[in-house]
Amino acid sequence: MASTSESQQSKHIVVIGAGIVGLTTALKIQEQEGYKVTIVAEQFCTDPKNVRYTSLWAGGHHVSHAEGDARLTKIDQDTFKVMWEQSAPGSDAEHIFLRLPQTEYYFDGRDSHLEWMPDFKKLSADSLVLEAKSGVTFTTVTFDTSLYLPYLLSRFLGKGGKIIRQPLQHINQIAEGGINPFLPAQAGKNLADAIVACPGLGARTLGGIEDKDVYPIRGQIVILRAPWIKFGRTTSELSTGLWTYIIPRRGGDVIVGGTKLENDWYPVARPETTVDILTRGLALCPELAPPEIRAQRAPTIDDLYPIIVEEGCGFRPGRRGGIRHDTEWIDSAKGKIPLVFNYGHAGAGFQSSWGSANVAVELLLNALKNGPEKA
Repeated sequence: MASTSESQQSKHIVVIGAGIVGLTTALKIQEQEGYKVTIVAEQFCTDPKNVRYTSLWAGGHHVSHAEGDARLTKIDQDTFKVMWEQSAPGSDAEHIFLRLPQTEYYFDGRDSHLEWMPDFKKLSADSLVLEAKSGVTFTTVTFDTSLYLPYLLSRFLGKGGKIIRQPLQHINQIAEGGINPFLPAQAGKNLADAIVACPGLGARTLGGIEDKDVYPIRGQIVILRAPWIKFGRTTSELSTGLWTYIIPRRGGDVIVGGTKLENDWYPVARPETTVDILTRGLALCPELAPPEIRAQRAPTIDDLYPIIVEEGCGFRPGRRGGIRHDTEWIDSAKGKIPLVFNYGHAGAGFQSSWGSANVAVELLLNALKNGPEKA
């Protein structure tokens, strides 16, 4: 990154939100020389799983949804580069990742925009399954979200970052009251030089943002114990949103999904959806059933129930208009300070996390360098 000038020393930055986007962005800023970062959030990855913290429910593989969009492709490519390095043998995060072959089947026959992935190949017509009209294979990574998120948080804290567990009602509580305005002894002290908003679905209601283009996309998954699965498979059709995926993790669990239900706020797994997910998953990947069963007969979804680890759902933070990356200047106790936005990733939070953090950091550094008069 650019060298740090004297005016950048000891800048206090508050990142709002501790999901995958907030954690990655906070870590990226904390690693800049001369910056002190505090994450303010109501939920953290170390809390018990619940529907209000979506990142823990993510399937956890890197398959870009950019569909040829140049900006989003760059963001996803930057992220994949980091994750590929993190998954390298001997890295401190190797245990979190699994490098594996991935197969994508398309029911709508579209061309893939994933030529940049390792070992990319188009499938021949005779190798397609179900009613797929086209498909590709490549090498990618999967990751265990229950390990990856704490890994990022640990790195952030190890670099000197701080966290405050506190629900916010309005951006101005930080802008006027400082990094921790909810403690009377701290109110008005340790004023923020900038705020980076990564509130996910919270952008819909957080005062000072209240982005009504943000909406939930409910995703339900089933986690199976199937350590014999060492490949990923997905079927999709853009026009209908039909989407089935098989995502194995290094530890032996397999994520089977899924759903994309807009403005569906139901907070727990629906039994009938679990049946649908298992039915679609088994059709796509009969290998999900235990090998001893497949050796005797064709498997059914009843053979999958004994290996269910967990069912659950999360609300992906969708946004009409896509990811929001821009800067506003707001009044604070220190005068005008930048408010940088980084939210609206829908189901692409993990695969765009590092690239999005790069964009947010660039916006932040430019704002602090140039001031409001050049915004």
